[in-house]
Amino acid sequence: MKIRAPAKINLTLRVVGKRADGYHLLDTIMLPVSLYDEVEIRKIHGGLPQGDAPTISVTCDDPMVPNGEKNLAYRAAALLLKKARRYDRVEIRIHKNIPVGAGLGGGSTDAAAVLVGLNRLLKLGYSAGQLEKIAVAIGADVPFFIQARPARVRGIGERLSRLGAVPRRWLVILYPGFAVSTAGVYRNLLLKLTKHSVDTSIAAPLRDLKKTGKLLINDLETVTLKRYSRIKVLKDKLLCTGAVAALMSGSGSAVFGIFASEREAKFAFCRLRQEEGARAFLARVLSYK
Repeated sequence: MKIRAPAKINLTLRVVGKRADGYHLLDTIMLPVSLYDEVEIRKIHGGLPQGDAPTISVTCDDPMVPNGEKNLAYRAAALLLKKARRYDRVEIRIHKNIPVGAGLGGGSTDAAAVLVGLNRLLKLGYSAGQLEKIAVAIGADVPFFIQARPARVRGIGERLSRLGAVPRRWLVILYPGFAVSTAGVYRNLLLKLTKHSVDTSIAAPLRDLKKTGKLLINDLETVTLKRYSRIKVLKDKLLCTGAVAALMSGSGSAVFGIFASEREAKFAFCRLRQEEGARAFLARVLSYK
């Protein structure tokens, strides 16, 4: 079984608090985009493994991504099989297209693809809602990727509110060629514990391009852009090549620009793909409407 696992962007990201256990509380609008990893899942036949635990193999073709138990996809498979009391032999192969450490949810979307894929492959019968609850224990972004639909996400990722139809805007995503540590960004974040409201009716602002720029905000830019000036440079280049608005996704390092049309996005992509040391991706927002 092969599954395409989409990346995401954070259209807004506000940090609204911090729990006693150290986890930060977020209020963010997340949109899936047409940049995909490919996750292949196989059940290995020929008898059950010895012992009372499943046999799971996870490999990835990106040297920056760990194989085996250190991979988030492994944790997803182990957790689901344990919950289902299954002892199958499973092989998972990940082909990476989403840059690592970019704030685009690459590891989380792979883990979610494993949950969804194994549920189908082994006919476990879990609903999407049940899988989302399981996903919370794996990582903050993983529940979102179970259905990978535009959503407002709150808490530590467990509170999902699906959005209505979202315009399929064209994007150019720029990755500066290096990863950013999410944990490091949060450690250096100075919290302002004020309540922020996020408008979940984003369809109208996205249709009105003049309002789009006001919609985009990311509290984590205050940390990441100061530490990595190259990210700010790429964000400015997106604006200079015609983006209506640009923002860093997640904790970085990738930035994205929203364009008024496919033609303008492709023009910017052709120019920015020549940017030394950076990788450019042409993508669209996925709304499934």
